[in-house]
Formats: sequence, C-alpha cells, structure tokens
Amino acid sequence: MAVSLQAEVRKEATKSEIKQMRSKGKIPAVVYGKKMATTVLSIDLKELQVVLRQNPHAIIDLAISGSTKSQPVMINEIQRNPLNRELSHIDFHQINMDEPIKTVVALEFIGDAVGVHDGGIIQIQMHNIEIRCMPSQVPTSIQVEVSSLGLGDNLHVSQIVVPAGIEMKSDPNDIVVTILVPQKETETPVAANHEERVGEAETSNEAATVGQPS
Repeated sequence: MAVSLQAEVRKEATKSEIKQMRSKGKIPAVVYGKKMATTVLSIDLKELQVVLRQNPHAIIDLAISGSTKSQPVMINEIQRNPLNRELSHIDFHQINMDEPIKTVVALEFIGDAVGVHDGGIIQIQMHNIEIRCMPSQVPTSIQVEVSSLGLGDNLHVSQIVVPAGIEMKSDPNDIVVTILVPQKETETPVAANHEERVGEAETSNEAATVGQPS
C-alpha cells in the first residue's frame, strides 16, 4: 500500500544554504528514474519521519511541486549525520508500476511457540526479508507462524509462506528464528566443599606440627 509525501523542487544549493534549509525543518532530497529527469527536492522532515516510521520500504506517491501527477517512488538511500544520526539527505528512485521490483518487507511473528512454554527463549535472527513482485503486490508485512517451534528448533527462510505472486529473494537457508534451549544451572556442592576445606586445613595444621618439640 502506497503512502503519500509532498516535495518541493529546489535549486542546487551551497552547504550554507542546505544548513539553513535543515534549520527550517526541510531535508534535501533527489529523485531519479528511467521515465523522469533527475530532480533535486526538499522534503518536510516531520512528514518524512512519519513515512519512515510507518514503512521505510513502502511505495510512495511523491507529489512534486509544479507537477500535476504524483510519481511512484521508493527510498533508495538515507543519509544521516555520523555524529548525531539526524537525517541529512534522502534519495528516491522512481519505479514503473508495470514492472516487478525487488524490495525488503518486515516480518510479523505470530503465535506462541511451544518451546517457549517449555522454558525456551525465542531469538529472532531476521526482522526483514527481500522479495520480488509487482509494485501493487508489495505487502506491508509477511506473517511468520512460530507456534509449532519446540526447544532447539529453527525456522528457515524456505519455510515462510508468502502470498501468491511474491518471489522470495533472501537465502532460503538463512535462519529466521530460533528457540534456544535454556542452560541448566550447575549446583555447587557447598557442604562438600566446606568439608574438604576443613579437612585440608586440619591436614595442614598436622603437617606444621611435625618435627616440633612436644
């Protein structure tokens, strides 16, 4: 399902102008594709953050100022400040709705694993998988049923059931989720250790008195 985002066309800017743009809550961006010329844009930071929270891999209806028709795009690259991790730039790639695309989709784990009820710990190894399908078929997420997993069981990419028309591109042998077997705590024989230490101390005392005048 596509989400909407507004963009304004801008001119190439200097570093100081881009810094001023960011201070006003705008993020520099660029969009490119086979059917459109590369265009530099500015995006409202708050609107962009909403899209990223909802689904950073979603198809976006990008409404560009001065254009009567929105463009279907996907986020190709997100750049962040290495110090404070704030968004600094974003690249959009225009897509063709009549051609299949490769994208990443979030996994949604459902059910209560049998192994967890038996004391195991569920460990998720993969939160997303790569798929290939038509843009209109890209799901918001793919459900993964874990109810049948017992202690020590693994679930692989090949075991995920995907909707018709979707091709899995992630390695089928990759482990998606594991049910870890709890480690047994070894009991420390406190009493036995105490008796051994007492015996050792007595032996040491006896050895110390050997050869001493009575």
